[in-house]
Amino acid sequence: MTQEAGRKPARVLVVDDQTVVREGIVMLLGLLPGIEVVGAAGDGYEAVERVAELAPDVVLMDLRMPRCDGVEATRRIRAGYPATQVVVLTTYADDDSLFPALKAGARGYLTKDAGGDEIVRAVESVLSGDAGLSPSIQRRLLERLSEPEPGETGPAEAPDGLTTREIEVLGLIAEGLSNQEIARRLHVSTATVKTHINNLFAKTGVKDRAQAVRYAYGKGLARPPAG
Repeated sequence: MTQEAGRKPARVLVVDDQTVVREGIVMLLGLLPGIEVVGAAGDGYEAVERVAELAPDVVLMDLRMPRCDGVEATRRIRAGYPATQVVVLTTYADDDSLFPALKAGARGYLTKDAGGDEIVRAVESVLSGDAGLSPSIQRRLLERLSEPEPGETGPAEAPDGLTTREIEVLGLIAEGLSNQEIARRLHVSTATVKTHINNLFAKTGVKDRAQAVRYAYGKGLARPPAG
C-alpha cells in the first residue's frame, strides 16, 4: 500500500504489557510505509499518560493488561483526547473482548496474526473516518447483528447473573458439544470456552456438565431432545 504524496506519516503509539511483543510490534511498524512510531506503553495507565504527552494520531491497543486494561484505557483516551483514534491489536477475537472495546470507542480491531499491510490499512481507515476491522471481525459483527436479541428466544432476565455468551455456551453444552466443538461454533479459542464454562459453573453452583445440562433444562435455557 503506497502512501499518498505529501501526506504526513500517521503518528502511532504502541501499547502492550509484554515487552517482547511490544518491541516486536514497534520494530514491524518501523518498516511499514506511512507510519511513524512516536512511543510505547506497557499498560493502560501509561497509555493515557503517553497520549496526553505525545498526542498520537492512532493508538495500537492491547486489551488484557494489568492495572488498567485496554477497554478502560480506550474509554479514557476517547473521552479525554478525541483526536486520537484507537485500533485494538490483540490475541483475542471473542465477543467478550470485541464488543466492549468497540463500545469504549475503538474504531479498529485486529488480531495479532494481522500482517503489516493489514495494520497499515486499519490505521489509514480510522484516520479517514472509517472502521479498521479485519475480515474475521467483520464477519463476527455481521453474525452478531443477525442473531436474535436475548429476550426473543430466552427468558426476560438471565438467571444467576449469566451473560448472553455464558447462556449460549450452556446451550451448546446441553447439545452435547465438546469444548473444541463449542470453540469452532463460536469462533473463539478453547481457552475462552473454558473460561466461560468456569464462570457459569461458579455462578450457577453446578459441579459438572451433567448438572449444567439439568440446570439449562430447568431454567428453560435449553430444550431436552424430543422423544
